[in-house]
Amino acid sequence: MSSKIVAIVGRPNVGKSTFFNRLIEERKAIVDETAGVTRDRNYGKGQWNGVEFSVIDTGGYVVNSDDIFEAEINKQVHLAINEADVIIFVTDVESGITDLDDAIAGILRRGKKPVLVAVNKVDNNSRIIDAQEFYSLGLGEIYCISSMTGSGTGDLLDALVENFPAKEDVEEEHELPYLSVVGRPNVGKSSFVNALIGTERNIVTEIAGTTRDSIHTRYNKFGHDFIIVDTAGLRKKGKVSEDLEFYSVLRSVRTIESSDVCLLMIDATRGVEAQDMNIFNLIVKNKKGVVILVNKWDLIEKDTHSTKKFTEEIRERIAPFTDVPILFISALTMQRVHKALETAVEVFERRQQKIKTSALNELILEAVEAYPPPSVKGKFVKIKYVTQLPSPTPSFALFANLPQYIKEPYKRYIENKIRENFNFTGVPIQIYFRQK
Repeated sequence: MSSKIVAIVGRPNVGKSTFFNRLIEERKAIVDETAGVTRDRNYGKGQWNGVEFSVIDTGGYVVNSDDIFEAEINKQVHLAINEADVIIFVTDVESGITDLDDAIAGILRRGKKPVLVAVNKVDNNSRIIDAQEFYSLGLGEIYCISSMTGSGTGDLLDALVENFPAKEDVEEEHELPYLSVVGRPNVGKSSFVNALIGTERNIVTEIAGTTRDSIHTRYNKFGHDFIIVDTAGLRKKGKVSEDLEFYSVLRSVRTIESSDVCLLMIDATRGVEAQDMNIFNLIVKNKKGVVILVNKWDLIEKDTHSTKKFTEEIRERIAPFTDVPILFISALTMQRVHKALETAVEVFERRQQKIKTSALNELILEAVEAYPPPSVKGKFVKIKYVTQLPSPTPSFALFANLPQYIKEPYKRYIENKIRENFNFTGVPIQIYFRQK
């Protein structure tokens, strides 16, 4: 599946993070009046009129953000132009056009990507008049918005969706399955790929960040035929100090989005860290198949309960989606490397499976009868019919008289019933309740 990437650019303190939070409908980015608060790589998923897209707030990529100068922001804008499909340039009506806005606009005019100018903090009529000066940036139509209240964002998002490249509207099918190896830097991703393909295809050093780009290799052995991708490591907050690495992160995000199954590699010597969880959530948010590989298992002092304890710790951290294969491997000694591959292929096959409507209805209607949805305000929810949707990832629609009253715990109950009866291990599934 092709991904659509939107980059939010602009000088510090114009409200990029508030706008980013509104697009992804989460309070993910820290919002503060101090310039340069965004130091993290903010990444999220947005949706408008049924079109899904990825949003990247480039504010997080500025180095020495307490002492920002033009060249640093220019780098970020250049990189956004290289990798994004559409750029949203956020400006601030209160301060008007600054020299930095002019510099960013100059770069954007020379680029070939669609640019939407969002004039932020327009929350009354007099400010709409003030906003007209932003036409002088020479980037076409301006969109008056207030990222705080949400006014004007609908028109901006309509324009955003229209500006995505036409080819992106169609799901691209890979001829071969795409399996990507993802994880933090220096967990052994390149060593794993080298062990698998039997050649030193990728450079391996003890220095984190040796792999700068995503490396694609066709694997055609032992009856398997697929593309395996070794990605650059995704780093945590405050560590993306150079522009090359920012570019690698964007590439890794794209790789995850265009994969069928992701092999998430964790370092056994360090345990499950926050960044591992971020990557796991990124995979699940993109509805990709997932296999967790605990690498460097040969370096761990083990007793009879080591594997069990480590597995329990991982499942606790990844809840509520715990139906995921976890394998303990060593890329160095080749321990369970081929088992990891077989498991990934099995997850790919499960992700393709279609369940007969008759079998689904028999199972779900029986489950609903045994435990009906709780009544709300004296009204009883009745589920009449269920079907699997014709989507690239497993999605199920349940038709009910009052779908708006069905809450998250009941959705999880239905998902668990499907998982108990049909094998979807390693595959995120979507449950939708619709009006019958």
